[in-house]
Amino acid sequence: MRTPLKWFQAMILTSCCFLLSMSYASQDPQLGSARIVFQTNYGDIEFGFFHNVAPQTVDHIFKLVRMGCYNTNHFFRVDKGFVAQVADVIGGRTAPLNAEQREEAQKTVVAEFSDVKHVRGILSMGRYADPNSASSSFSILLGDAPHLDHEYAIFGKVTKGDETLTKLEQLPTRREGIFVMVT
Repeated sequence: MRTPLKWFQAMILTSCCFLLSMSYASQDPQLGSARIVFQTNYGDIEFGFFHNVAPQTVDHIFKLVRMGCYNTNHFFRVDKGFVAQVADVIGGRTAPLNAEQREEAQKTVVAEFSDVKHVRGILSMGRYADPNSASSSFSILLGDAPHLDHEYAIFGKVTKGDETLTKLEQLPTRREGIFVMVT
């Protein structure tokens, strides 16, 4: 059973919206029942979450979602075979944040490293050099990246929409420093 809760919309690449829904069937015992669906111009991507692996991170992401912080946000990085990275909501949105959203978006979460591996479809928090600096940017793994294991907090995985990830990987890109950006 799936009950959509229209809590937020966002721009991803050219346009899309986010939709939070609850799903009560999980084939992975580590996954909780909550699902978030990103609706993009290229198709939907559904995420499940490892609340038992990274509870603070999952709670933080859900709070940002409920507050609408990801509205008008986008993927700023698509590196074929590596990651598609959602921008930090501060600076990544086209719409301004209100004071409450900005206050929450400025918070960081403590690094919650686990034995879950960085493989295609995994959701992994972005951060700076400080392991405890993750705020709202995260990556969807587009391939296996064992060098990220125990370095970045894994908090969920794609449960539906791998074909959409494949479409994202086919978008034209340009290299900008260490990042591969959508053109």
